[in-house]
Amino acid sequence: MSVSDKIAIFGMASVFSVTHALFAVAQEARAVTNPLAYMLQPITKSQGMLKTFEQSRETFPGEVLLDMNATYLDRQIYNPATARYDHVKLRGYQDARQTGLSGADTPLVGPTIDLRPGQTVRVTLHNLFPQDSTCGIGGGSANTPHCFNGTNLHSHGLWVNPSGNGDNVLISIRPGVSFQYEYNIAVEHPAGTFWYHPHLHGSTALQVSSGMSGALIIRGDRMPTPTETGDIDRLLKQPGGSDIAERVLVLQQIQYACTDNNGDITYDCQPGQVGGIESYDQFGPGSWPASGRFTSVNGQVLGQLALAEAGSVERWRMIHAGVRDTINFEIRRKTGTTAFRTYGVVAQDGLTMAQVQMRQQAILQPGYRVDALVVLPGAGDYCIIDGAAPAAASVNQEAPSRRLLGIVTAVGGHAVNGEIGTYLQDWLISAAERTMSQNVAGKVIDDLKNEMSLSSFIPHPDIDAGEVTGEQQLVFNIDVKQPGATFFEVDGKPYDPNRIDRTLPLSGVDEWTLRSDFVSHPFHIHVNPFQIIKIVDAAGNDVSALGADDDGDPQYPGLKNVWKDTLWIKNPGTDPSARYTITVRTHYQRYIGEFVLHCHILDHEDQGMMQNIRITLPDGQGGTVSGHH
Repeated sequence: MSVSDKIAIFGMASVFSVTHALFAVAQEARAVTNPLAYMLQPITKSQGMLKTFEQSRETFPGEVLLDMNATYLDRQIYNPATARYDHVKLRGYQDARQTGLSGADTPLVGPTIDLRPGQTVRVTLHNLFPQDSTCGIGGGSANTPHCFNGTNLHSHGLWVNPSGNGDNVLISIRPGVSFQYEYNIAVEHPAGTFWYHPHLHGSTALQVSSGMSGALIIRGDRMPTPTETGDIDRLLKQPGGSDIAERVLVLQQIQYACTDNNGDITYDCQPGQVGGIESYDQFGPGSWPASGRFTSVNGQVLGQLALAEAGSVERWRMIHAGVRDTINFEIRRKTGTTAFRTYGVVAQDGLTMAQVQMRQQAILQPGYRVDALVVLPGAGDYCIIDGAAPAAASVNQEAPSRRLLGIVTAVGGHAVNGEIGTYLQDWLISAAERTMSQNVAGKVIDDLKNEMSLSSFIPHPDIDAGEVTGEQQLVFNIDVKQPGATFFEVDGKPYDPNRIDRTLPLSGVDEWTLRSDFVSHPFHIHVNPFQIIKIVDAAGNDVSALGADDDGDPQYPGLKNVWKDTLWIKNPGTDPSARYTITVRTHYQRYIGEFVLHCHILDHEDQGMMQNIRITLPDGQGGTVSGHH
């Protein structure tokens, strides 16, 4: 029986049986076509198959130099539909000092950048792409995708300077040009999970969907005190004092295509063809499901993750580094029928939450990160699943069926009986007894006994209503009223690179009201994160409290008072009366300069769903200073 026949038969089986059978076929094909297939590994300080930048080039204590190439990469990607590897040529990142280590089997994901608070990091980006005649063209619309071989670098979620050679996404690094970014990581910068990707307006989606993204981890060791919070990293230690096992999972939708005999795009790449991403025709509503592609984990499709120890606590850092899919992250026993609450979410978008939330499913929209403490309760195989979800929760506006992402096998260790949440709570209390200083251990332990509170580790205090000094309104919209034309807008206007949409005072505290008039969009703002105050559905119900019911959509309950930098702004259709109203608060601290907010469906951003923001000094009279007058 052929592989295609097997896949056809799978369609008549139960959804969960499909994942088992599809994985078996994938393993069968891999054994024949690629015996050297990559095994995805958990990342520790000492090793890991997900490559990290060398940290040896420290010119002075606390200063790190990194070199990165932006270049075409010849690779291969496993295609479950054909059970063979497709040859692809895609834009990617490469450690400039390790180019000799790359090959066809090297995953299409950027090296992990490991940093610490207080460091100065200089990243030299070398644009090695071919020349592009569409870069810098005059006339036309800035919101027509262009300059596919120009690039830049965005450190998504970092609280750093957005100007000059800081996290500046308003510059264009043309082919043949090198530029050095400098990130001064503040000593009080939160430890957490962040990521990096290109952000040149006009080519962001094409490059990110090509695989140009990577993890950026801030590791901290600050002990909490009676008056100051610390890093959760200090708590998550083994009995011997070493860090617990860790996995960095970069989740991508690499939507490569080939061309058929008529020159049209086809996702059925034949042997001898080379897949790529060279057109925005590959993006749009329904394009990702239509492609038949699978979300990759660290550049691998249907990969076998490294072995886990049964009963041990691991930290999984999940990063949605894709463009056009919603990931409903589940872990299921391969022999079971339902997902189980096998993990506790401890951070959203790199920021430690006020309490551990036990989850059966974590929703990751484009740009999201979720940190979870995972316990696999017994020996055996576990399926990593992109689970089913309501259509209103999905980028593609369709109710997705379950899909397999990978397999992790637990061995040795010990079986965990009873509730994983209780087991994890006891483990955390024991860790606090081992790791916390005497002047704070009692509080940390009492907190953990009280619904696993993490109040000693949250990076930002709540913003009270009395602190608010201003208000901001934002509405996403797609204007389809004009025949043959579509306009992607924020507040009724497409992006204008020469227009400053909001001028806001340094040290100001704003309450933002966020809505979408036409379908849903993930809102992302650079530099300063925000705290979620409430999420109100069209009927007037706040669905953000833990345990709330949002018509079966699990993504909003539990987000009240959580800090994030990216958030799904929900409208289940095209009628403004169906939209949700989301209230968040933020403050503008330390950094002045210009940066952007935008929809993180990145082809929406490239086509106009973005605004420029300027943070400037207050004038002392309730306004802001303009220029140097």
